[in-house]
Amino acid sequence: MELLWVCLFLEMILMSSAARGPPRVSERVAHRQSIRLGRTMKLPCPVEGDPPPLIMWTKDGRNIHSGWTRFRVLQHALRIKEVETDDAGTYICKATNGFGSVNINYTLIVIDDSSSRGGAGTANGDSERAPELAGKLVRPRFTQPAKMRKRVIARPVGSSVRLKCTASGNPRPDIVWLKDSRPLVDEDSGAGGGGGGDGKKKKWTLSLKNLTPEHSGKYTCHVSNRAGEINATYKVEVIQRTNSKPILTGTHPVNTTVDYGGTTSFQCKVHSDVKPVIQWLKRVEPGDENKFNSTIEVGDHRFVVLPTGEVWSRPDGSYLNKLLITRAKEEDAGMYICLGANTMGYSFRSAYLTVLPDLKPQIPSVPSATSPSLPWPVIIGIPAGVAFILVTALLWFCQSKRTCSSSSPSSSSALPAAQRLPTANRDRACPTLPPQPASGDKDCLSYEDYIAHQQLLLAQGGAGLAPKVYPKIYTDIHTHTHSHVDGKVHQHQHIHYQC
Repeated sequence: MELLWVCLFLEMILMSSAARGPPRVSERVAHRQSIRLGRTMKLPCPVEGDPPPLIMWTKDGRNIHSGWTRFRVLQHALRIKEVETDDAGTYICKATNGFGSVNINYTLIVIDDSSSRGGAGTANGDSERAPELAGKLVRPRFTQPAKMRKRVIARPVGSSVRLKCTASGNPRPDIVWLKDSRPLVDEDSGAGGGGGGDGKKKKWTLSLKNLTPEHSGKYTCHVSNRAGEINATYKVEVIQRTNSKPILTGTHPVNTTVDYGGTTSFQCKVHSDVKPVIQWLKRVEPGDENKFNSTIEVGDHRFVVLPTGEVWSRPDGSYLNKLLITRAKEEDAGMYICLGANTMGYSFRSAYLTVLPDLKPQIPSVPSATSPSLPWPVIIGIPAGVAFILVTALLWFCQSKRTCSSSSPSSSSALPAAQRLPTANRDRACPTLPPQPASGDKDCLSYEDYIAHQQLLLAQGGAGLAPKVYPKIYTDIHTHTHSHVDGKVHQHQHIHYQC
């Protein structure tokens, strides 16, 4: 029985250890994906792990974040709305937890049907516009005006910006980018993935990377076809960086409440001239200092330094970091601090985490000196074994008592010889008594009959006092001797019997 419990205990330990580990890919994926221009694309990231991994997406080595308006990172996928030619490239889904990480790579190909039709028409000379001439002429119009509302853009040195001018019309319009009213070439813009290098692809988005003060100016997209033309102008201002300490922008981190056992995160956004060091701290409550290997003292409080994940850079020149808290417990509650620092100084901001109480009923467990939490077979087995031993001992005691009672010798034979009645007296005890009722025992006197007979003899004067008559079945006889002051010695017997 004990061997079975030990086996079950070891098996549960092995299963528990096997469940926790680095993230793993749960299903096969196609690493080469293709999508038509303007459609919505969804790249899956089927990963799982314990603890749950943190998902991060990159495109051509750049982190994808909330500033990429058409991109949205889902729980197990990346969604791209209104795919453009610039979206083609290499995408990587990176899943990380405390045990390791795993990557899923994709190559995205964007298919532009209009370009293929234009390329086919080039071989036929003037016939390339024949299909367009057959239709009605449509003046150009911008198809995504909501993404063009912000026309004045300020960016720090070294950051990047994307200017959009997506348009449609019949025939398909052409687009020309101007800077300060002068035609702009790729070398001037610093756009590496805008397309249009051969004159056939339409560059609806102008990407300016690694901005310098020379990039400041007015950028105009001139869209035209035979039916008409439209323009849109952006003003870009590149701000020269100054050496200063980091600044925490936005409202994060903010006070957060999480259910017991749930998952939550704190976010910290730092603006810095150079890449800062972002560190998370948690205040140690008084009396809990011994729970941590090392703490640091800041003012009147002590803090523990928490593990920090990767710092993500954003196009606006800021840096983002997140602190993930999984399987929240009561001890996770408290004050957290985001600290951003560079060579010029540091800034910090605090937020509080509240962990709601566990609403699940507590299951009483048997305390153990070796382990505070044992598997349920051990918890059940220990009380069951103790109960089994107690029941076995009780049954053995009852059985032995019954055996002793049934095998004990006669009470009269167990008495000492001095206390036994003479055999003759015991044999004639019953014959000398008055006749008994028919319902009585023929071989012995009842206690009431014996007392009545003795009282009758005493009432007659005791002259002819007959010898004492005792019942045949008795359990104890003992004699008492009393010495009086006048020298007399009085002796009498006590008889306990049972008919």
